[in-house]
Amino acid sequence: MNSEEVALLAAEAASDKKAEDIIGLDVSELLVVTDYFVIATGRTNVQVRAIADEVEEQLRQKAGEKPIGREGIGEDKWILLDYGDVVVHVFQPEERNFYRLERLWADAPRLAMPEGVPAIVRDTGK
Repeated sequence: MNSEEVALLAAEAASDKKAEDIIGLDVSELLVVTDYFVIATGRTNVQVRAIADEVEEQLRQKAGEKPIGREGIGEDKWILLDYGDVVVHVFQPEERNFYRLERLWADAPRLAMPEGVPAIVRDTGK
């Protein structure tokens, strides 16, 4: 699987746990450390953790990928899963609004989400 396919699989996995406002950003022309960001929102600590766990599980089973880094486990307000070429960010709404990654990387092209994945419908910036 190439990195775009891994990013789309991560988006689908997040959707399976009812993540909201899922986007994929192609940051390959803007960063040297990764190719794609997948950003998703969960409403509670439990949901954020469940989304991150599902992404890990599906990427391991379907793509043979394991994260090389995991941050935010335990606090569960912003969990980051680093797969090298793909970085998955799972936020609660307040943290997503504060960090506004999609605004910070507004020049990055967005990935078309697979059918059934609830893509972002609003700008989380103020």
